[in-house]
This record gives sequence, C-alpha cells and structure tokens, in this order.
Amino acid sequence: MLSKSVIELLSMNHQSPFQVFANLRYAVFQRSTLLLNIHALPSHNQRLSNESFSLTSGAGCDIFQHGASEKRSARIDTVDLTELSITYEVRVETNPDAREIYDTRQLPITEMELSTLDYLFPSRYCESDLMGLLAAKLFGHIAHPLAQARAISDWVFENIDYVVGSTGGATSAHDTLTQRAGVCRDFAHLAIALCRALSIPARYFSGYACNMQPPDFHACFEACVGNRWFIFDPTRLSSPNGLIRIASGRDAADTSFATIFGAMEMELLEVSCTAEHFEPLSQRTLEGKAILLEP
Repeated sequence: MLSKSVIELLSMNHQSPFQVFANLRYAVFQRSTLLLNIHALPSHNQRLSNESFSLTSGAGCDIFQHGASEKRSARIDTVDLTELSITYEVRVETNPDAREIYDTRQLPITEMELSTLDYLFPSRYCESDLMGLLAAKLFGHIAHPLAQARAISDWVFENIDYVVGSTGGATSAHDTLTQRAGVCRDFAHLAIALCRALSIPARYFSGYACNMQPPDFHACFEACVGNRWFIFDPTRLSSPNGLIRIASGRDAADTSFATIFGAMEMELLEVSCTAEHFEPLSQRTLEGKAILLEP
C-alpha cells in the first residue's frame, strides 16, 4: 500500500485546473497611468486558457511581455475617468515536480547559466551583503545549497512573525530581520538575502495561491541549484503545488502588482484561486524534497 506522502506527490501530476479571479477598483483624481502585473505568465508548465481582461470603458490599455519573459504587464491610461474597474480571469494548468534535495547536482558559479548570475547580488530590498556572517553561522554547516535553501525557509518561518500591517513598501530584508515581523513579501526578501549571502542565486516570486486565506496576491522565493529554480514559501500559507506564477524578479521592485504614476487610490481588491480537487502537500511530504514549478 502506498503511503499518504507518496500519494500526495503522485497526485501533483493529476491536479484539477485552477480558476483565477481578480477584481480591482480605483478612484482616479487626475489623469494617471497604472502599470499592473496580475496576468498569469504562460510557460511550458503553466498553461493558460479562457483568459479574459476587462476594464472600464474609456481607459487605454497596452499589454506587453518584458524582454526576459518574466512577467506580462498592462499599461493603463485612465484618460478622463474618475473611477477605474479591472477584472481578470483565467484557467490555469500547472505541472509541478518534486525532487530529492540531495539528488540535485551542485554546480560552481562557473557552470551556472548566465541568466542566474544577477540573482547572486544584493538588490533594493535584499541586502545580502549585510548578512554574510549570520548566514554562515546559521547555515554554513549544511553541505548542500538546496538543503541550505530549505533550512533558510524553515528558519524564517520559525523566527519571523506574520503580522499584517507591520511593515510597509520601504521595508527591506534587514528591517525584517531586526523587527522580526512582516508579511509574505518580507519573508521572501529575507530568505532571498540569506540565500544570496551563501552564493545561492535566489529570486522573488509573485503569484496566486490556491485556497490561501485570506485571499490575496502572494509572494514566495525560488532558489537556483543545478540550474533549476526550486520554490519555497517561508510563510507556509500556501502549498508549492498550488502556486501560479505572475512574475519573478530580483525583489518586489521588479514584480509589484500595481505601480501608479499620477493620483489614484485603491477602493477594492478581490482575489481568488480555486481548484475543484486540490490537495495541498503536507510538510511531512516535503521533508527532504524541493518543488520545481518549471521542471
């Protein structure tokens, strides 16, 4: 008889499609431009269908994909509107894959893909240059970089309190380490900074999470080992087999879901991600393993 953990892993390849919905409403005080990142990113292992994007009549909109194909953005011109409403819906099928941590090949920096090298350096919200001593003390004894990334995710979960409203748009990884509180973006930034301090390429993940409570856009992090990007959620609010990528980047500055140029104020935000027969992976199942969203 198969154990429950084995069944959970096998079921990842037989998941029901996810249904994503987002509804936003803004009050507009003067003609403004909104850069919006809420579109799911199509890829070989993230297949989209029945996608729709609508906004208040009279607004101008361009949808474009960035050069590195790490996000799709909408540039919205409010023109003469005083209120802007936006609705996005899509059906998504994913194909996550589980790998044994110690079976994953370690690579020196000289063999890493060139596209990963930018994720070794400090960035706006991830001051890895300030965390070298701490990272070495806490995780330097762990021999494998993917095991280090797993330990970092666990340490952040165990040592940082999840407190809504405790941080703001300027909060960095170092601030979170000092305050010992934050939300999902802060957890991700701190984990990324600690990974980079150990010369592990790490990047920020923004997306949708199936059945997450409370419903919202979500942030996690990915660590690159063996030229593969493995996903971790240090908040443990989501399951890695229930994540849908919107964007990835160095930190939240690259992946913010909304950036306003002008004068607008959000009045409503509704987000949902559901699946008919979704089974989240247990922590027991994930022990000794890491998940690839893009195997």
